[in-house]
Amino acid sequence: MRIVAALGGNALLRRGEKLDAAIQIDHIRAAALALAPLAMEHELLICHGNGPQVGMLSMESENDASLTRPYPLDVLVAQTQGMIGYWLAQCLRNAGVTKPVLSLVTQTVVDPADPAFADPAKFVGPVYTLEQAKQLADRHGWSIAADGDKWRRVVPSPAPKRIVEQDSITGLLRDQAVVICGGGGGAPVAGDGSGQLHGVEAVVDKDLTSALLAIAVEADQLLVLTDVAAVIKDFGTPQAAPMRHLSPRDLDRLEFPAGSMGPKIAACRRFTEATGRPAAIGSLTEAAAVLAGTAGTTISVDAA
Repeated sequence: MRIVAALGGNALLRRGEKLDAAIQIDHIRAAALALAPLAMEHELLICHGNGPQVGMLSMESENDASLTRPYPLDVLVAQTQGMIGYWLAQCLRNAGVTKPVLSLVTQTVVDPADPAFADPAKFVGPVYTLEQAKQLADRHGWSIAADGDKWRRVVPSPAPKRIVEQDSITGLLRDQAVVICGGGGGAPVAGDGSGQLHGVEAVVDKDLTSALLAIAVEADQLLVLTDVAAVIKDFGTPQAAPMRHLSPRDLDRLEFPAGSMGPKIAACRRFTEATGRPAAIGSLTEAAAVLAGTAGTTISVDAA
């Protein structure tokens, strides 16, 4: 089988944990052990999140007085692709994967006319007081919004249109390499009308990029692996229960949080409706069982 596995950022660094390298490597080592059986038995493409890591690099850049302006987001996304991709490739080899394991810095083309550019809504970086946020917004031209009782920078999150390196990615899979790509949704770029690309100040949703990749490489299944065991009905109530099988029609009757489960559901639905093949959401530590359908939530056109 050809599988695309999307690794949630929270599965690689749990909420509230420090961004210490040793902590992240421990989680990535566990992720590699869970993914190694899939890599050895199937063709595997891995796309990972990077939210905490981009926030860390953004904060460092903002606080560097030697810089005229902080580093742009497309550059920070590219930096995190290198860091996390390096750790994943190394840990997969250490977990016994003998196939070639390659990490690609990936560019994702977005539409400069995407309505998301007029409505920045994706939180990035640390929290500030209102006064601090206003000062930074004036200094750097940021948009800001309330996040609880604090304020944060918000940036556009346009839809992914295509992957610049798509042909290379497909070729590497065909040659039996394990491919790590599309990290953090890919570094967002746009064309200038003459064929030239340039980075844009935005972030692309990693799950939607994973669905785009899965459709492009004609994957047999999309796995969205995170820190939750399954899609939960009535989450946070005494009636909470996992939903094991869903169809796209079932999803019409359900609502999901926009900032967490919503993008994962949207990605799975996009893949399943485009290909007729199943997608699944579940715990990274149960990757093999999620693929087999004995854990997590499977979304398919013929779900019971």
